Amino acid sequence: MKEEADFKNIIRLDSEINQIQDYDLLLERILFEARKVVNADAGSIYITVPTEPDEEGLEKLSIKYSQNDTIQKNLPSGQKMIYSIFSVPINEKSISGYCALKKTLINIPDMYNIPSEATYSFNSSFDVITGYKTVSSLTIPLVATDKRLMGVIQVLNSKDNSGSIVPFTSDDELLLTHFATNASMVLQRAYITRAMILRMIKMSELRDPKETGTHVNRVAGYAVEIYDRWAYHHKVSVEERDKYRDTLKISSMLHDVGKVAISDSILKKPSRFTPEEYQIMQNHTVYGASLFHDESSPVDVLAKEIALTHHENWDGTGYPGWIDPNTGAVEKADENGKPLGKKGEEIPLGGRIVAIADVYDALCSRRVYKEPWNENDVLMELRKLAGSKFDPELIEIFFEILPNIKQTQNSYPEEAE
Repeated sequence: MKEEADFKNIIRLDSEINQIQDYDLLLERILFEARKVVNADAGSIYITVPTEPDEEGLEKLSIKYSQNDTIQKNLPSGQKMIYSIFSVPINEKSISGYCALKKTLINIPDMYNIPSEATYSFNSSFDVITGYKTVSSLTIPLVATDKRLMGVIQVLNSKDNSGSIVPFTSDDELLLTHFATNASMVLQRAYITRAMILRMIKMSELRDPKETGTHVNRVAGYAVEIYDRWAYHHKVSVEERDKYRDTLKISSMLHDVGKVAISDSILKKPSRFTPEEYQIMQNHTVYGASLFHDESSPVDVLAKEIALTHHENWDGTGYPGWIDPNTGAVEKADENGKPLGKKGEEIPLGGRIVAIADVYDALCSRRVYKEPWNENDVLMELRKLAGSKFDPELIEIFFEILPNIKQTQNSYPEEAE
């Protein structure tokens, strides 16, 4: 009966993860569900690094998410665990590297008693730092249908019904293998979707050097972190939260796609705009929103909102204001016939969130006309603009989750010039 229940659960999970569109959020969910399937207390998920091999000629795995129920329970409610961002070579020296190299499952009952003939070893530094003892582990590769390695899942410390740590069983191996096979297919689809979006961003980058893949990944990452804490404070259901954050992650990456319609003489100008040039530049919001006019999916709806409103200000002084992006018609005007700016909660939540994420990343980044700001100056500027440019509640949330913001920033470092 237990085996039947386990496989019914696997079938349910297959259906649920198929509904997730964003690559990063799918990785996070895959790790969570993989741990749940085999009752693992902790775990990590790695992806193959899409860069050149390192100086030793070895490809690498990069950690994307790490989860630990024991450590999480000791954190304040709503706070996420912070973990180190690092890479490991795909070779025989580490457990995850060996698993990736051989594309084979590794089940270790006791990490502190690995057989002497094994080529890999256990790095206990995390245990030393945190006081958490890793005992059992199960590591399995994520392999695409074309046999390409996509990553590795490593789950730790299986627990029995009494909460004691036990080795992973042969049944656990079977369940996780089945789950990993299906998860790899879904992950491959999400990877293709992400690649298509990044190609669109690359097209924008050819026009606007500021619109890089790392920039949009950081903005999208910040946006999801801000939303997660907002949803926690507003007691949004887990189901609603997961759907919105998935759509938000993709939509926020497309916030500036309308810049493809702006002239190079303005877009690539290495100095500040004249008032006339700035007026033209503002139209990128309307152009971007118009690309999603058919609204055939939740991503279209939210991408349109964010593209249109991420430069609106909380006090109504932003742009483009009350204008229909499909027709260009002014919906609300001042005495001179110019569109009134949207203000307060007239600005959709996604637009208010991305406004903060976009400005924070722009101030922290080098531009052709400026050096990156000092971190303290950036944070002071955000504080100063709360209630005028930015939603004051979201600014408070931003500072609550600043460690998570910094972790996202470290996950997508600026590309070398």
